[in-house]
This record gives sequence, C-alpha cells and structure tokens, in this order.
Amino acid sequence: MTHFVVVGIGADGWDGLSHHAQAELESAETIYGSGRQLALLPDRLAAQTIPWASPMSEHLDRLIAGDGDDTVHLLASGDPMFHGLAASVVRRVGPENVTVFGSSSSVSLAAARLGWDLARTGVRSLVTGDPEVLIPALTDGARLLVLSRGADSPGRIADLLRRKGFGSSSMTVLGDLGGVDESIVTGHAHSWDVGDIPALNIVALECAGPALSNAPGRPDADYAHDGQLTKQPIRALTVCALAPAEGQMLWDIGAGSGSIAIEWLRQTRSGRAIAFEADLVRAARIELNAREHGVADRLTIAGSVPGALGGAPDPDTIFAGGGLDADVLESCWAAIESGGRLVANAVTLETERLLVAAHAEYGGELIRLSLERAGALGTMTTWRPSLPVVQWVVTR
Repeated sequence: MTHFVVVGIGADGWDGLSHHAQAELESAETIYGSGRQLALLPDRLAAQTIPWASPMSEHLDRLIAGDGDDTVHLLASGDPMFHGLAASVVRRVGPENVTVFGSSSSVSLAAARLGWDLARTGVRSLVTGDPEVLIPALTDGARLLVLSRGADSPGRIADLLRRKGFGSSSMTVLGDLGGVDESIVTGHAHSWDVGDIPALNIVALECAGPALSNAPGRPDADYAHDGQLTKQPIRALTVCALAPAEGQMLWDIGAGSGSIAIEWLRQTRSGRAIAFEADLVRAARIELNAREHGVADRLTIAGSVPGALGGAPDPDTIFAGGGLDADVLESCWAAIESGGRLVANAVTLETERLLVAAHAEYGGELIRLSLERAGALGTMTTWRPSLPVVQWVVTR
C-alpha cells in the first residue's frame, strides 16, 4: 500500500522547515501540493512536482485509491493535523500509512502575534463551511480565531456579526502569517470595509454583543414554525433527556421545525443529526432554522417515516415526536442498538397509549410533564395550563 508523507510548510517556505522535513523532501520522488506551496520549494530538488487538480478532493481520492507500494509526498499548510490535509489522509488510510512533519499552524502564529492564550480561545473553520458555523460560539467577551476560506471571508464574517447583534465586535485579519508579506488589519464589524485582503488569512474576533448561552431551551421566537414546535420548557427537558454526546448520530422523527435536533447539535461539536419530515414546506423551514442556529452543516433532512429510515446511518439516539404510530415506534426500537437511547413525546391519548404499552414491554422511565403559565383573567392573573406531555425515556 502507498505510504504518504505529509509535510506542513508555512509562508516562510523552505527555510522554515526542520532539517528532518527538508531531508524528507530532498529524498522524495513525487511531491503533490498547491501551486503556491510548490513554488516555495528550491529548484534543486530532484522530485517531480505535481500541482493539485481542481477539485483537489477528487484528485486526492484518485491518489489514495491507487494500489502502488511507493511513497508519495504531499505538501500541506502549516500544521497538517490541524484542520489539515494529514488529518484527512489518516482518516482514509490509517495512521500506520502516514508520516507527518508539521510546522506552526496559522492559529499558533496568530495567537503569538496577538498575545492570546490559545487555551482560552475558540477556533472555528470556514474552509469547508459557511460563516453561520460561528453562531453557536458567539457571546459577549468570547475570543475566536477563524480559519478563512479566502479573501472574501472577513467581509462575510462582518455581515454575519452585524446581523446577529455583534456589530461592535473587534476584527483583526492576519494575512500570510510567517511570510515576508505578512499583514495585520484591525477594525470593527459594524464598519468593516477592507478590500485588499490576502487569500491566505485568519480572522481574530473579540465578540461584543449579547451574552448568549448554548443551554437547551432557546426562545420559541428563535424558530420559524407553523405551530409544530416543541415549546421551550419541554424542549429543554427533552434535549437533556436525549443526553447529547460527542460523535453521536441523532434521528429526529417527525421533526416539524427541527428545534429538537438543532438544540441537540448545539450541545456538541461533532454530533450529527437526521431530521425526518415528510412535509416539504416544513423541511425547507428546518433547513432555514438550522442555518440560523449554525448547525446546518451537521444536519441532514430526510423524508417520511418509516420508509426513509431504511437507508439512514445507524442512530445512537432517537427522538420521536410528530407522526408517531405503532409501525414507526417498532422501526425505531429495531434501529437502536444496545446502549442506545430513545426518547418519545406524546400529547394525544392515542400516542400516549403507545408509550404506556412500550414502557410495559421494554422498561425505561415514563413521566408526565405539565406546565402552567401566568396569564390574564379579566383584571386579575391566573395560571393557564398547557397540554400535558407524556415522555418515555429508555436505554436499550
């Protein structure tokens, strides 16, 4: 099998590489990299240099699919294991088939220039995502380092900050870090109008705006919906019952507005979810809500159940709300493996009977949630009860 050697090279080029990394490239027969990276190598190298074809991902796929026994050298930016090429290759071929030589990452260089403590600084990437992925991290006083996709990323970030009430946030764009053309530009989101930005840049944000929490139970007004919305207090209790954990897959059955899946995703950085919703208008609304809450990159929208369940990735956790019937419940139970969790909510007597029977057969915990809100009664105030919700929580 092909062995891959990934060498991280910074804007300071050949002179910034360690002696071991230089020796590795001097012994190489073939080196792949971007045109910018290959241009940093000295002409005296004997290796054949091959620029990545566009799209790079497909070129890399073809290279990995090869069955040769040779060694192939790849150039990457900075630290290849930090949102980088080496991490992608390792996932595909295994660590035993990859050797990595790292340089300082752009994040490390940015922190050094700014005097920021990396342990207290959030890092987000727009290389494969849209600016909305920043939304869960936005809160007053937060410091973020954002890996840009290109020269237009700072402007798009500024637009998002203004739209979300963070226009007073400080923005510092650090370009070509470590190179002779290194640049630093500082301004504020509300007045950001900098046109000459290097394509290779990282954006440092000092957030100034509302103090926001990612705790479940966001205001109902934060969601576009047609009434099919798990209300705020029940939603908070339901997401807690689902026990979000890193790297897991959630199925949200009969997703409605998508609020349960969205708030479940906001509790993790690596969780993924599938929202099953038969109504196309509601499906479009779920996509809108997911984008506005910064989790659209980790949420897939599928069709009606139980038909769409068959081709879906196996779940670790399932939430069943809208459209629950005996067939759907049976399909959900069959899909959950040992240790998996199922949470189902019922507001009608028919669905409640299903959950009572399931509890009797499979165990778990059955609880009834009743909420009352203060409301006007003439010139006085009284309690207005909401529809009670019966919730079944079970670990298989």
